[in-house]
Amino acid sequence: MEITDFALDAFSLAGKRALVTGGNTGLGRAFTVALASAGADVFVPSIAEDDGETEQLVTQRGRRYASMRADITQPGAPREVVARCVEELGGIDVLVNSAGICVLADVTEFDRSHWDPMLAVNMTAAFEMAHAATAEMIRQRSGKIINIASLFSFLGGRMSPAYAATKAGIVGFTKAYCDELAEHNIQVNAIAPGYFATAITTATRADADSNRRVVEHIPAGRWGDPADLMGATVFLASPASDYVNGHVLVVDGGYLVR
Repeated sequence: MEITDFALDAFSLAGKRALVTGGNTGLGRAFTVALASAGADVFVPSIAEDDGETEQLVTQRGRRYASMRADITQPGAPREVVARCVEELGGIDVLVNSAGICVLADVTEFDRSHWDPMLAVNMTAAFEMAHAATAEMIRQRSGKIINIASLFSFLGGRMSPAYAATKAGIVGFTKAYCDELAEHNIQVNAIAPGYFATAITTATRADADSNRRVVEHIPAGRWGDPADLMGATVFLASPASDYVNGHVLVVDGGYLVR
C-alpha cells in the first residue's frame, strides 16, 4: 500500500469474523463492542449463561452475534469453540484471548489450589485457543490474534504470583507466535491494560486510601474506562496494523512511566 492509498477504511472490520473469549463481561465486553462497532460479526464463548446484554449491544450496531456455553479449560473445548465459530460466522479472522481470572492470597497461603486454575485459564486456554484458530488463519493466509496481557506482565504483583506469571507468559507467547506466524500474514499482538474501573476493582476504588494510591500513580489522574481500550482493539484487529507484530500495546494512562 502506498502512502497515497491510505484511508480510514484501513481501520474497518467490515466482513470480518471475530471470536472473543470472556467477551460478555468486564473489559471483554468492551473488546466485543469495539469489534462490532468497526463492522465485525462476533462469536463469544462463555462458561456462564449469556445475559443477552452483549448481544444487544452488538446487534444494535447491525452486526451478527453468536455464542455458546463452553469451559475453554476443558480438553478439546478450544477446538470445539473455534469450529463452532467457523460454522456460525463462516470463518475466523480475529481472535481476542480476553478470558482471565485473578485469585488473591498472601504468599504463604498461595498454593497449587490457587496457581493451577489461573494457569489453566490465563495461559493454557489462551494457547489452545490460538493454536486452534491458527489452523484456520493459515488456510486463509490472514488473521489477527490479540492476547490480553497486563501491567503485571512487567511488574511484580502482590498477592497473586500466578497472575503476574501468566501475564508475563502471555507476552512471551505473543512474541513466539508472532515469530512463526508472520510469514503466513498473521499478526499476533497483545494489549496490556492498566487500572480500569470494572467490577473486579470495585473494592479498591471504594477504599479512599487504596483509590488515592492508584490514581496518584497514574499521570492521567484517573482510572481507565473500558471504552479507553476500544480504539487499541480496533487498531490491532484491522488492516491498519498489518505491519505491527509481536507488540505489547500498553493502555494505562501512563502508569508505567511514573
